[in-house]
Amino acid sequence: MNSKISPQLVAAQHLEQSLSAISALVEGVDDELARVRHDVDSWSLTEILGHLLDEEREDFRARIKLVLEDPDAEWPAIDPEGWVEERGHRRKSAQELLRFFQEERRRSLEWLRALSDSDWHRGKEDPRGTLRAGDLLLAWVAHDLAHLAQIARWHRARGAAALEPFRDDYAY
Repeated sequence: MNSKISPQLVAAQHLEQSLSAISALVEGVDDELARVRHDVDSWSLTEILGHLLDEEREDFRARIKLVLEDPDAEWPAIDPEGWVEERGHRRKSAQELLRFFQEERRRSLEWLRALSDSDWHRGKEDPRGTLRAGDLLLAWVAHDLAHLAQIARWHRARGAAALEPFRDDYAY
């Protein structure tokens, strides 16, 4: 990494790009269609969006802030997968969830870009070892990419269902 560019600005650039990609893949998808789970092990598009919103509000930004400001503070409990069901994300509007996610992501981007002189090596003890603020920053970027791939798989399954009985193996 270029040492002249701060980690938070690099992460902010990635998070802004993934916001654009997520938005492009969700905008205009009908709410009824967005609630479809293509198989029993997959989330619907609304569940993915609700999860991204939860993580944006209650996990990454909040935990990085705690590590940077008070690494000895207790982390609030989170249940990202449980919240998807508990909070009924599948029944919500995809476009509304997207709008809330976009707003929350913009808050995160403003916060990241406003940080200065942060110690990204500052850490908190975790069952897996020391978890540094920079580790959380990178995990945030990776989390977005993992869910972008999940959204792409959702679209692929949607296309396969809509174009049955045709197959897509020629593309691979």
